[in-house]
Amino acid sequence: MEAHFEKMPIPDGHRLVATGMEVKGARHGEDTDIYQYDELNVAGEVVASYEVEDSTSVYPPFSRRIEVSKSIREK
Repeated sequence: MEAHFEKMPIPDGHRLVATGMEVKGARHGEDTDIYQYDELNVAGEVVASYEVEDSTSVYPPFSRRIEVSKSIREK
């Protein structure tokens, strides 16, 4: 998960909490998993949500692709 956190820079005092995971499985030569995270501020309020698509090639050289999408929560 460290590779995911590197793609989601958050302010000091904020933290990321895993909220879900979905296994898509192998398709089109890639094994894909989807992870969901919430970003909590110092007060513990959700300020943003992230969806991380983590794909690994099922064929050598087994390359990896990580894509992150962020949605900001309005107050």
